Amino acid sequence: EIYNMDRQVVTKCSRLFIYICIWLMTKISSQFEKKQKSEWSLACGLVKNLALMTHITTDMEDGPIVKLASNLGVEDVNLLCGEELSYPNVFLVFLNGNILGVIRDHKKLVNTFRLMRRAGYINEFVSISTNLTDRCVYISSDGGRLCRPYIIVKKQKPAVTNKHMEELAQGYRNFEDFLHESLVEYLDVNEENDCNIALYEHTINKDTTHLEIEPFTLLGVCAGLIPYPHHNQSPRNTYQCAMGKQAMGTIGYNQRNRIDTLMYLLAYPQKPMVKTKTIELIEFEKLPAGQNATVAVMSYSGYDIEDALVLNKASLDRGFGRCLVYKNAKCTLKRYTNQTFDKVMGPMLDAATRKPIWRHEILDADGICSPGEKVENKQVLVNKSMPTVTQIPLEGSNVPQQPQYKDVPITYKGATDSYIEKVMISSNAEDAFLIKMLLRQTRRPEIGDKFSSRHGQKGVCGLIVPQEDMPFCDSGICPDIIMNPHGFPSRMTVGKLIELLAGKAGVLDGRFHYGTAFGGSKVKDVCEDLVRHGYNYLGKDYVTSGITGEPLEAYIYFGPVYYQKLKHMVLDKMHARARGPRAVLTRQPTEGRSRDGGLRLGEMERDCLIGYGASMLLLERLMISSDAFEVDVCGQCGLLGYSGWCHYCKSSCHVSSLRIPYACKLLFQELQSMNIIPRLKLSKYNE
Repeated sequence: EIYNMDRQVVTKCSRLFIYICIWLMTKISSQFEKKQKSEWSLACGLVKNLALMTHITTDMEDGPIVKLASNLGVEDVNLLCGEELSYPNVFLVFLNGNILGVIRDHKKLVNTFRLMRRAGYINEFVSISTNLTDRCVYISSDGGRLCRPYIIVKKQKPAVTNKHMEELAQGYRNFEDFLHESLVEYLDVNEENDCNIALYEHTINKDTTHLEIEPFTLLGVCAGLIPYPHHNQSPRNTYQCAMGKQAMGTIGYNQRNRIDTLMYLLAYPQKPMVKTKTIELIEFEKLPAGQNATVAVMSYSGYDIEDALVLNKASLDRGFGRCLVYKNAKCTLKRYTNQTFDKVMGPMLDAATRKPIWRHEILDADGICSPGEKVENKQVLVNKSMPTVTQIPLEGSNVPQQPQYKDVPITYKGATDSYIEKVMISSNAEDAFLIKMLLRQTRRPEIGDKFSSRHGQKGVCGLIVPQEDMPFCDSGICPDIIMNPHGFPSRMTVGKLIELLAGKAGVLDGRFHYGTAFGGSKVKDVCEDLVRHGYNYLGKDYVTSGITGEPLEAYIYFGPVYYQKLKHMVLDKMHARARGPRAVLTRQPTEGRSRDGGLRLGEMERDCLIGYGASMLLLERLMISSDAFEVDVCGQCGLLGYSGWCHYCKSSCHVSSLRIPYACKLLFQELQSMNIIPRLKLSKYNE
């Protein structure tokens, strides 16, 4: 967790996936969210993220800047009469929002200031900009401004030449030398406003002042992982930025030693066949989060409607999309003030067989579960007992000599069985022991698990087909995934099509292709690679049906695409209930999957049933299967009675029995407690 000066937690660095961690480091928490001000090329995405190479300034000394400004002819504003301020050539000079003075020749001040900064005499993060409408010069040296480096352009030529780049590659110079030799400089938002920045070298014209170092650094970490993002519709890239944080993968090389609350790992992660420069910069390939799947773009079986995927059963058997889910269970053993303490008891033995009972089957002799054992639902992990009396008894009360213990076992609760990976026992200063158990589940993909490519094309698995029924191409390759072609036309994710082509060419040549933003491997070159290996330049293959054995009547687009398994698995979401726990106050079913809750028929669903006139169904849903309650009502005074007796009339002759919702009865009683009397008017239902 990262703390700031006021000791309040700013953000908890989530380690669920390593990219959340990097993304949290580049996330900007905006203080003025209401202003619709987007800082182009500094922040990227809806939640503003820092682009690559962005630097956030820190506070610096402003003494040297004040001295330099006064040497360059800034006059103290106190030594003037007010007349000069209205001259058209006199500009006010501000430093971090405070008035420094006035200047007559503001262009000379700005140019000299920038020369001094480029030569390294003042800090490279100080910015100076002019506002001609307000006749002001703003100098900023405070912290919290975002800057990016740009190459300086002089006389339509960039200052950085190939010679400089070779010296950088050989290690003769570093980035600091570029800053001090006025080849590169940092610009912040204020200074970008009066600069003319070219994106590429060939677009430099006579007005250009700076050149972007690399166009792909406009994107942040999340968007930089997408191959060919400049060929996609922009919302798709935004979707992928959100889903890349849910992709399972590797979270770090210490992942087997961590005991996290929840950890998702991919069993066999792979490097992507089509990578980007950003992937190399953040070393994504060392901690990948996906697998290269052979994809056939075709319709198959009708179970692939609405983005559903058809998976090959043989691929799943070989470990495609297989993942590990780690959870932890923990308990503490405390000491109490009256010299008692929690105990861990051994397993309870069955009287007849002298073996541990089923709930205690996995416990060791010390009462803690042993690593490697399989835990089923409702089995005990730690057989803990705590004393019934934990406070110091009052003076004069009878003290039981032997403390009484009650069982408070830590039990496993889960839909499927887990295995105990490791058990850790440690203690802290207050003599409290801490027992942590790491539980592991291995899951293979099933129907309903969510997958996504790197282009916002998410879908759930709709069918798992045995390999003998899958189509195959003429070299005998079966696809891992069959994807419905209707996902392409309206979404316009052309980047995915190009990724498939480049991946296929890379597989044939044994090399990785680049899909970097605003660049990457050209489709023309990739198609020539395919033709050279005897494939169709379109990336299509002649495919035979696995069911009929006849060739399909169209050529099928066929090749590898990097797919991510997302953390939303159907096993964690499955929920149903017949009868179950109820809330204490209203006696209505509880809410939520974790509490085994009911499925709510809400107001809008009620309106639909009213529209159909299904009155008995309404009665059943809203009362009988929710919180029906028998009450006795007095027909004379209209108040609730009790066991056939009306306390108000002191008689039982007019009392009738009704079924009303318990919440209704509760409302009546709460109103009575506020001196508001609700009276029920009864009439016989056959009159």
